Amino acid sequence: MTDDIIDIYTDGACKGNPGVGGWGALLRAGGKTRELHGGEAHTTNNRMELLAVIRALEALTRPGRARVHTDSQYVQLGISKWIHGWKKNGWRTADKKPVKNAELWRELDALAALHELEWVWVKGHAGHEGNERADALANLGAASVPRA
Repeated sequence: MTDDIIDIYTDGACKGNPGVGGWGALLRAGGKTRELHGGEAHTTNNRMELLAVIRALEALTRPGRARVHTDSQYVQLGISKWIHGWKKNGWRTADKKPVKNAELWRELDALAALHELEWVWVKGHAGHEGNERADALANLGAASVPRA
């Protein structure tokens, strides 16, 4: 990747919720493309949405500027708005319940701090090419999980 702005498209998928899940990420910069995917046997869609972004940010080799495109309002609003209150409240929600997936939110928060990120929400399954590819990668990730 180069010093250009990196466009990152992420998505999660779950066959049953909870159930077998997958995550996918598409990274584009300077005319280059990188695709990532993976899955878990017993997970939720929200965990896969978070893991997609985490794995994409882990793939960056140095701090930089990126636009993270996600169709998950859970991720987009969580990292740009809700997380500030969660941290202030000791990782509790406004109604004093523990934040779900707090360990993943902490990991995402630490990775996001290394970069200059713009969080872009896109409507899912609406023909957006990057989002559609991330969705296909997430489904590949789910399909790669060995069935018992």
